[in-house]
Amino acid sequence: MKRRGPGSLAGRIALLHALAHIELNAIDLACDLVARFSDDTGEALPRAFAEDWIKVADEEGKHFLMLEARLAELGASYGDLPAHDGLWQAAEATAHDFAARLAIVPLVHEARGLDVTPQTVAALERAGDDVSARVLETIYRDEIGHVSAGVRWFAFAAKNRNTSPAELFDASVEAYHTGTLKGPYNEPARREAGMVELFGGTPYASSD
Repeated sequence: MKRRGPGSLAGRIALLHALAHIELNAIDLACDLVARFSDDTGEALPRAFAEDWIKVADEEGKHFLMLEARLAELGASYGDLPAHDGLWQAAEATAHDFAARLAIVPLVHEARGLDVTPQTVAALERAGDDVSARVLETIYRDEIGHVSAGVRWFAFAAKNRNTSPAELFDASVEAYHTGTLKGPYNEPARREAGMVELFGGTPYASSD
């Protein structure tokens, strides 16, 4: 894995390549969510569930194409560099549990993207790469909506299981998340996505 960072052309390419890989995985993850989970604890999921995640998949596809086009402008392409498999490993670990999948993918991994993207945008701007910065800004705005979809359906799952979202999230993280939850948190973005309300006034439940 090459060092990623906006300070050099090679670093920016590595950064954008890693983000493109995440977005490509995110298309599959959104589609897998729809295909794999038709009900939760015996209750059929509403049509709105599929509509939400097909919309997410469509936007993740747009993000991948934007990053792929920017890589081409920088003389690179997706597939030029190795990429990690952590996101898909998380999907495999939660393939049997609707609530766990929502907790680990949108509410941990995608929410973490909300935390770090503003700093990455600022670093790209300092490096003079405003074009890449604008691409990441577009992705950032859309990802707030994706986390919001995760919040909406995680709350649905918690209600089905007669537990609080915070308790269900803590149990899911303890069982399926490797490592620790990392801060600092982008509380304004998490609040906009509904996470602060979901967890009773904090950007995460008690796992942090």
